[in-house]
Amino acid sequence: MQLADFETFLTVVRERSFSRAAEKLHRTQPAVSLAVRRLEESCGETLFDRASKEPRLTDAGTVVAAHAEQMLNQRERLRLELLELRDLHSGKVTVGANESTAFSLLPVIEIFRSRYPQIKLEVRRSLSRSLPTEVLGGNLDLGVISYEPAHADLASTVVYHDRLVFIVYPEHPLAARDMIDLRELGQESFIAHNVESPYRATTVESFRRHRVPLNIDLEMPTIESIKRLVMRKLGVAFVPRMSVAEELAAGTLCEVPIRQLRVERPLRLVYRRRGQLSYAARAFFDVATEREIG
Repeated sequence: MQLADFETFLTVVRERSFSRAAEKLHRTQPAVSLAVRRLEESCGETLFDRASKEPRLTDAGTVVAAHAEQMLNQRERLRLELLELRDLHSGKVTVGANESTAFSLLPVIEIFRSRYPQIKLEVRRSLSRSLPTEVLGGNLDLGVISYEPAHADLASTVVYHDRLVFIVYPEHPLAARDMIDLRELGQESFIAHNVESPYRATTVESFRRHRVPLNIDLEMPTIESIKRLVMRKLGVAFVPRMSVAEELAAGTLCEVPIRQLRVERPLRLVYRRRGQLSYAARAFFDVATEREIG
C-alpha cells in the first residue's frame, strides 16, 4: 500500500468524482482510476460502488477512508514536528558530566537556554570513566570528560581549560604567600576526593618524585564537601579551579601556587565519531565550541 494511493483515494471521496479528483491532483483520470484500483487490490475490497453516477463508498471504503484521513494527518504532524526540530523549536539534548566537570557547562547552559528556550536540556551526573561508554551506547548525546577518549569510534573537542589548584582557608599560614615550594606541604593534612582520576595520580606522583609526604587524612565523595571542610579549617586540598572560582573571588578560600606543580585540566566534549547528532545536540555542541568559555 502506497501513501500516495491513499491520498488519491481520499481526493476522489472529497471531490465525489474521478475526473474532478484528477483535475485537482493534476493527473489524468486513468491514472487516478489506476491508483484507486491498486489500493482496492491491496485491501482485497471494493472501495467504491461504481454503479451510481457519483462514486459512493462501500462499507469497506468508509473504513479505509477513515484510516486514510488518520494516516495523512499523521504525515502532516510528522512534517511539522520535523520542521520544528530543524528550526530548533523542539527537541531534547542529554549531556553527561561528573560533579566537577558540570561546572564548565554553566555558562554554556546559560547561552543555550537564552537561544533555544523550547529545547529540553538534561544534564546527567555520571562517573567520568563511564561517560565514553554511555555516549558510545547512545544513552547520552554528549559527555564532558577531562581526558582524551581511547575508543576509536569517539571524537572529542576541548571546550574548557581548567587546572588543579591548591586551596587553603584564609587564616592558614600559607594563604598570603605568592608562591610556595612543594616541600613545604609535607606536614599538611590533605582532604582528598575519593574518586580515582588521572589528576590525582599526577599529584601523588609529583609528591613521590620530590620525596615529600602526602598526608591524606580525610577522603570525601564530593568536591562541595571538600570545600566546606577546608573552610572549616580541617585541612587543605587540591580541587579543580572552576569548582572554587566563586569562593576564591569572595575570599572564603585562597589559592596558593606551587612552584613544582601545575596540572592543566582541559575538558573535552565527547561524541560519537560516526553518529549523527540531533539538531538539538548539534546546537548545544555549537554553543559549547563557538568560543573559549574557561
